[in-house]
Parts: sequence; structure tokens; C-alpha cells
Amino acid sequence: MKIAFIGAGSMAEAIMAGLLKQQICTKEDITVTNKQDQQRLENLESKYGVATLEDKETVVKNADVIFLAMKPKDAKDGIQAIKSYVTKEQLIVSVLAGISTEVIQDLFEQELRVIRSMPNTSAAIGLSATAIAKGSFATESDLALVQSLFSAIGLCTIVEEDQLHAVTGVSGSGPAYIYYIAEAMEKAALAQGLDMDVAKKLVSQTLIGAAHMLQETHKDAEVLRKEVTSPGGTTQRGITLLEERKVSEAFESCIEGATERSREMGEEMAEKLKEKASK
Repeated sequence: MKIAFIGAGSMAEAIMAGLLKQQICTKEDITVTNKQDQQRLENLESKYGVATLEDKETVVKNADVIFLAMKPKDAKDGIQAIKSYVTKEQLIVSVLAGISTEVIQDLFEQELRVIRSMPNTSAAIGLSATAIAKGSFATESDLALVQSLFSAIGLCTIVEEDQLHAVTGVSGSGPAYIYYIAEAMEKAALAQGLDMDVAKKLVSQTLIGAAHMLQETHKDAEVLRKEVTSPGGTTQRGITLLEERKVSEAFESCIEGATERSREMGEEMAEKLKEKASK
């Protein structure tokens, strides 16, 4: 299976590194191109041994799977540069945030097999939470293949395309919420007299441990919380204060707002791309 990356940013690198590390493919199977940053291509070639080319025709025509990994704002120009070389036999995998499979098909002016994805930045260490959805012409076999590819960089689940907005609000933006919690806990630890290096170690390990408990015990978060919350104890006092400050409701608003913003951005991006295409 030959894989082409159109775009060579951090997400493209994370996916590429995961595929190679998990031996899903070899370095000879991967080719990368980008808009104009030759130095970036040389760095990737040196680091991973993959082929990097400026000749987009060669990159695309030799590929079975094409990852669209450019920045969303560059989608129209990026697709314009390759669309005459793409055929219906090739599978398109989009990592373009906010751009629907329908818009992608419109830009290619073909009824292509498109799978849309929403990874997160933890892909950089092989721990992404990714969701994928298929476009109108993609098959279940296409979904299964792409799920196996993204499983090389973490967890990958299948959803309906409209649900990707909620996925963005939960796991796409999710790492930032956890970093926000870590910041708050570190700040509170400092206020209670702990040194910053100690606070950082304790907070990060606490988050790692809690995440592993969720995954390995298969217990609901509520059950695990109640198991460590003794009546009248220290944890109960802390939880009560969080409830008084409506932290749970704040998280609901946070995810609702991020989900809605994802929808807005998708609509805005679709309008901009249509405007460019009509000019």
C-alpha cells in the first residue's frame, strides 16, 4: 500500500511516525509533498527515510491512499494542485479540520471515496483519540482500512460525519481542557506550599494514573470517583467545593460551545471555499 501525504505539518508527521513505528508500512511506501517548504521536506526525509518530492503529479499518481494534511486555509489551493492526477481508485483521507467530505468532493470535482478524520495533538506521542467518518462514496472496507491506519497513533473510533463536531468539542479540543486542569492544580499546589517541580510531577502522574484507571478497570468515571470519596473526608470536601462552583456545568458549557464553534467554522470554511472556487 502506497501512501501520499499532501502537507507536511505536525499532524502529517505524527501519523507517518505512527505508521512506521507500528510497521503498518515501510518508509519506501510513503511519499510526502507540501506547498513550498523544501527544508521541511528534507528534514522529514532525513528523519524517517521517506521519499519527499516537489513533483505532486508523481506523488499522487503512485499512491493508493492520499492524506490531505495541509492547513484548512490552504485546502482549495492544495486540492487544485493535485486534482487532475487523482482517480476514483484512490482513497482520500482528510485531516482538514472543519471541511466536510461533500466540500472536498466539490473541490476535486469528482465522486471520490473520502474518509474524514479528527485526531488530536496527542498523536505526536502515539496517544491520539481519533474519530473517523465516511463520505457518500466511501465503503465500509475503506473505513476499516483507515481505522487500522489511525490505530497506529492511538485509539480510533467510527462515527457519523455530523458527529465530528461533537468529537471536536470533546477530544479534538480535549487535551487543552486537561492542560487547563493541570495548570489550575499546579497553581493551587504552589499556594499550598509545594515547589513547582514537585507540583508538576504530582499533577501529571495523577492525571496519567486516573486515565489508566478509566481504561483498565472499565468502570464508569462516576463509580471511580465515588470509590475514592469517603464521607466527611478530604476528597469529599474538595468535590463539594467543585460542585458549589458548578464545575460540571462549566464543562458542559465548554464542550457545547466548542462543538457549536466547530459547526460555525465548518460553515464558514465551506462558504470561503465556494467563493474562491467561483472566482
